Amino acid sequence: MTALGIALWALAALWLLWLYATGAHARPYPRYGYLGLAVIAVAEVLLFQKCQFVGIFFTPIAWTGYIAAVDAAVYSLAGQSMLNGRGRQFLAVTAMSAPFWLVFEAYNLRLQNWAYIGLPTNTALRYFGYAWAFSTIWPAMLETAQFLQAAGLWQHSYAPVKMGAGLRRVAVALGAAMLAIPLLAPRRPAAYLFGLAWLGFVFLLDPINSRLGAASLSDEFAGGRRARFYALLAAGAVCGVFWEFWNYWAISKWIYIFPILQNAKIFEMPVPGYLGFLPFALENFCMYVFLTAIAQRAIGIRGTNHYVADF
Repeated sequence: MTALGIALWALAALWLLWLYATGAHARPYPRYGYLGLAVIAVAEVLLFQKCQFVGIFFTPIAWTGYIAAVDAAVYSLAGQSMLNGRGRQFLAVTAMSAPFWLVFEAYNLRLQNWAYIGLPTNTALRYFGYAWAFSTIWPAMLETAQFLQAAGLWQHSYAPVKMGAGLRRVAVALGAAMLAIPLLAPRRPAAYLFGLAWLGFVFLLDPINSRLGAASLSDEFAGGRRARFYALLAAGAVCGVFWEFWNYWAISKWIYIFPILQNAKIFEMPVPGYLGFLPFALENFCMYVFLTAIAQRAIGIRGTNHYVADF
């Protein structure tokens, strides 16, 4: 199964390269993108040469390089990116990433779906690693989605699918129930219910984002636009493979302990677990939009959510 995982990673990487190579470029590929690629390459070499520091911090090192490389591709294709022209957006995404992920860590305290191994014994280094790794999650996912949109995928019009006010209220209630059930269920069956947490924030927050006048996937469906929705799903699939590929070789890493198909793994992840990355990408977007919309209202900015309008 490891060979299959390596093949999937190679296909994902080649797909991203092909999309960039065949895309319409607004600007040359910037130097910081090459630096990001170099960081990944050097980290890979040092990892297999048993460099202890790189082995411990390999996952955040690789993702830092990836974020720089993909952001550079977005800039080259679209003429601007989060690191080059929209710095406040990048800072907002990065600042929110670790706190957002801690929500899912809190779920894991009860559901026990994964555990960390090989962590530094030094407490300060351990928490530094946590903070660095968790701060790359949202930027990596949203940068990848931006890249797929900048590459021109799924830009044509679709048949509008509208959600009325009553259905939106049902979605909010359903999302709240999805998030509550894993916490209220007995511990043994709750271990099988983490999928509800991967879906719940989408149902809960997207209708609320629409009500706040912020970016909403359901509003885009109503307008016949689905590029962002499909880009997020694809970003979840790509990043899921990359996360598990890089995690597998690291010294400090996570392993999955949820009681489903532990004998059928690609890298450390049981095969069904990969499906969770798709809705997780949608949650990334919905959670980010919600918090930025609330923050903008708190400081008196109404209307367009300036931190996501150009996603």
